[in-house]
Amino acid sequence: MYFHYFFEKGKTTGFNEIMKIGIPAESSIDETRVAIVPETASRLMKLKRVELLVQNGIGINCGYCGFSDDLLKSSGAVLAHSNDEILAESNIILRVQPSSPGEIKKMKAGTVHISYLDPFNNIDLIKEFASAGISTISMEMIPRITRAQKMDALSSQASIAGYTAVIHAAEKLNRIFPMMITAAGTINPPRVFIIGAGVAGLQAIATAKRLGALVYAFDTRPVVEEQVKSVGARFVKIDLGDTGETEGGYARELTTEQLERQQKAMADQCAQSDVVITTARVFGKKAPVIVTEDIINRMKPGSLIIDLAIDSGGNVELSRKDEENIVNGIKIMAPSIIERTVPVHASQMYANNVTALVEEFWDNEKGSFILDPEDEILKKAMITHDGKIVNTMIREIVEK
Repeated sequence: MYFHYFFEKGKTTGFNEIMKIGIPAESSIDETRVAIVPETASRLMKLKRVELLVQNGIGINCGYCGFSDDLLKSSGAVLAHSNDEILAESNIILRVQPSSPGEIKKMKAGTVHISYLDPFNNIDLIKEFASAGISTISMEMIPRITRAQKMDALSSQASIAGYTAVIHAAEKLNRIFPMMITAAGTINPPRVFIIGAGVAGLQAIATAKRLGALVYAFDTRPVVEEQVKSVGARFVKIDLGDTGETEGGYARELTTEQLERQQKAMADQCAQSDVVITTARVFGKKAPVIVTEDIINRMKPGSLIIDLAIDSGGNVELSRKDEENIVNGIKIMAPSIIERTVPVHASQMYANNVTALVEEFWDNEKGSFILDPEDEILKKAMITHDGKIVNTMIREIVEK
């Protein structure tokens, strides 16, 4: 038996039977993260009238995430032997990446699917979810408001990405990070230039500073200057005119003229740097190309560039996804979803995000999951519901 969700404000979802929350194995072989860890399994089991179905071996199959089936069982989870069983029986599906069209067909109408969806670029998949009557919540679309901070998977994963990028840089660079004064001479620290001072950029700055580098940073939003300085970097000022940020706290897309002015000013910074890490993204759009081939050619041989925006098109003109490209002695790295390389903590943080979302909308007195389309979080993050695309931005794209 399944229930129907209601759009009328004030009505809630409810079950006459135990609600089953399912965590299937990820369908992508490249995805090392998982949507559950033993600690979050224990939290979910404290909800009223819940049964937790988890694919057996999920911790091993998804990157050896530091836990076993026994730990999940001791937390109260029921281990399922197949993804099909979980997809068919669950009322709520928790995942990192979205289910495939074939998997959607195995779910019952009324199921709630919570995962990354990349809805701006996965329109056909969104239509599949809507046609199947699946209510989807996109973790990328969680608004950046105080109430939703604990659910903000973009920020939690970006923080890990910024840290990991610097660690990779320290490993790949042909010199060490800290200054050393020895009898054999003084070793000067490398100069690291971070482009973009969002969550990933700020974490990259802090990590590079802790390792002993001389750190510079730039962002199109002048308001982040104090944040940049607070984590140990020198803020590079470039006069771009009116920039600012969006309502959600993201950088606004630059005009062609502003982008050209930015590239010209940053060329000098890149030429002086040993490491350049780019983190600039524009929400819902292709990432701007900031480091051009001309800029790369001005850099010193032995320098290193890490492009963290490659999944949305890349900030570096010559970057190649998941490859190392060496141009005139400059190494360019463009790892896709770099947080997958540290799946234990990436999974822990993501699992906390999705669990917090379930807890937020759970009515523990009734043992039900509430979907109020007027809620300030769901109004932004819910993409499909009751057979329709309900998110305003995504619906406008579909209707064009």
